[in-house]
Amino acid sequence: MKNYTYILRCRDGSLYTGWTNDIDKRMQAHRKGKGAKYTRSRLPVTLVYQETFDTKQEAMRREAEIKKLSRKKKLLLVETYQQKLSQRKN
Repeated sequence: MKNYTYILRCRDGSLYTGWTNDIDKRMQAHRKGKGAKYTRSRLPVTLVYQETFDTKQEAMRREAEIKKLSRKKKLLLVETYQQKLSQRKN
């Protein structure tokens, strides 16, 4: 089973970082307002970043690392990730 650390962009432009072992199910919960308390009042949310890990501990550790980053560094992380995705599609 894979584990994921992810970042969502909320309607108000804020960023939410979390982890899960089922990214599709977790995104459905967020989009239905049944995810994190933080995102419920900030719908809709968009998945803008994700990393995959073999263990829950690795995903949780990465979540904690990202949460400690400044907003500027989180945005840079998201931008770099989006550029890599774009390059893979081309």
